[in-house]
Amino acid sequence: MTSILRSPKALQLTLALIKPDAVAHPLILEAVHQQILTNKFLIVRMRELLWRKEDCQKFYKEHEGRFFYQRLVEFMASGPIRAYILAHKDAIQLWRTLMGPTRVFRARHMAPDSIRGSFGLTDTRNTTHGSDSVVSASREIAAFFPDFSEQRWYEEEEPQLRCGPVCYTEGGIHCAAGTGGQDQP
Repeated sequence: MTSILRSPKALQLTLALIKPDAVAHPLILEAVHQQILTNKFLIVRMRELLWRKEDCQKFYKEHEGRFFYQRLVEFMASGPIRAYILAHKDAIQLWRTLMGPTRVFRARHMAPDSIRGSFGLTDTRNTTHGSDSVVSASREIAAFFPDFSEQRWYEEEEPQLRCGPVCYTEGGIHCAAGTGGQDQP
């Protein structure tokens, strides 16, 4: 476990998904995980899951009727995904910048060192997903982590993580030093 001191600025939460194309390749999955750590995100929660087609349809309902909807739903239900709740003072924008443009062709030319520029295969198989706003982040976190209370986290865990010191546990989660991650499921 390593310990770091955090800044006094408020932390923001975002959902980050690692899609089946990346989870299927352990070296890519580890490279993305290392990008998260290198960019000083705090990993609040993490889980791997197989997403049912019905859950994918519900999650991507806003895209229903668009040409890519069915392909996206089927792809996201095709294999394991990894879901993270990430915290940082500007988590949403930082994660979106780190991911790079949605379209892989653009990512390779405009942000070649981004996750999608490095590992994306197609516009659907583009390695990652990230929330695009605070409202979306709250809704998406609730979809993947139904037992997670954002309000409780901001009341109990966020002040400790923000002010530090923080430890990174063997389970891949950050926690306030001295708690050992016992408060987290």
